[in-house]
Amino acid sequence: MNAFDKAVDLLSALQLKGCQQSLSEILDDSEQNHISYINFLNNILQAEASYRTDRRLKRNMSAAHFPILKSLEEFKFGRVKGVTKTDISLLLDFRWIDNHKNLLFFGPPGLGKTHLAIAIGLKAIQTGYTVSFEKISNLIKLLKTQEIHRMAGFRIRKILKSDIVIIDEIGYTPIDRKEANLFFNLISELYEKRSVVITSNKSFNNWAEMLGDTVMTTALLDRLLHHAKIFNLDGESYRIQKQKEV
Repeated sequence: MNAFDKAVDLLSALQLKGCQQSLSEILDDSEQNHISYINFLNNILQAEASYRTDRRLKRNMSAAHFPILKSLEEFKFGRVKGVTKTDISLLLDFRWIDNHKNLLFFGPPGLGKTHLAIAIGLKAIQTGYTVSFEKISNLIKLLKTQEIHRMAGFRIRKILKSDIVIIDEIGYTPIDRKEANLFFNLISELYEKRSVVITSNKSFNNWAEMLGDTVMTTALLDRLLHHAKIFNLDGESYRIQKQKEV
């Protein structure tokens, strides 16, 4: 076995896949450009670091469970009232995540609440944070079955460990009192430990009726609103606008 093959085997045994994949190219470059030993070492270690960063990004993207990918560049800020490009740009330093603050997007359907939530989540992942996305209907199913279905329990544990938890479409489907209590318990566990991003077509003034328990709703909103930036979106539905254009 020659020296190169031995090095490849050792890198594989040490699970340094980034080094292993880049070794040949970096060796060729070092020989052609007379790279010093320390610069060669820096280059090979940088290849490993880049490989691991890319793997972590892909893993966190998959774990987020985004239903679709949306970018902030695609969002048409001028057509919606209640949120500006500057508002969102100020959030991209992500200090609100470090301080466990929440984002709440309210407004009628079709204004881009989910779009903004996903786009912010994507930026957060690219910055190194972990994100979990769930529609409220699926989140309730997970909460109800976590004790009997292993995958549901695994997903809830993943949600509780995420830096940001995005809960989408609150108010679109009915929630009974037992389900509301499960939701309250989740929010209580996340409170001041993680950041929660909410999208809802109902203002929080209507949540007591939606959840069927005034006292519990007050406690729930107290936790969500305590450290929160609130956006009340208004305007014409994007889907209706597109239909008119057709």
